[in-house]
Amino acid sequence: MANAAFEELVEDFEFLEDWEERYRHVIEQGKAMKPLEDALKVQATKVDGCASQVWLHPKIEGGVFRFDGESDAMIVNGLIAVLRILYNDMPVSEVTAIDAKSELGRLGLNEHLSAQRSNGLTAMIVRVRETAAAAS
Repeated sequence: MANAAFEELVEDFEFLEDWEERYRHVIEQGKAMKPLEDALKVQATKVDGCASQVWLHPKIEGGVFRFDGESDAMIVNGLIAVLRILYNDMPVSEVTAIDAKSELGRLGLNEHLSAQRSNGLTAMIVRVRETAAAAS
């Protein structure tokens, strides 16, 4: 099960009438994120498999997983924000137990993303899971 912050996001999505409103909400989540420092936009933090430019910068402190990220595409930036809500502040040992596809499906994202966006989202999830697994 997801954390309380993600459950709150699920509740927010339940009140939105249609996919366009949900899409706008995802974009707004991305706009609310602090931009990633340019110094962190390097090959090591770049996520391959995304149609747009995506950088994820994980931090594990005291056994707690967090990451920041950014994309040059508004919707992808929003997807990063959604993943941050799902994973941030979680014990690193629990990150790989989260079924991200299932959790994101609760938001209706799976059926409304293009194949390219879906592949990019999967690549971001894989990066998060690999980072957490390596730190566990």
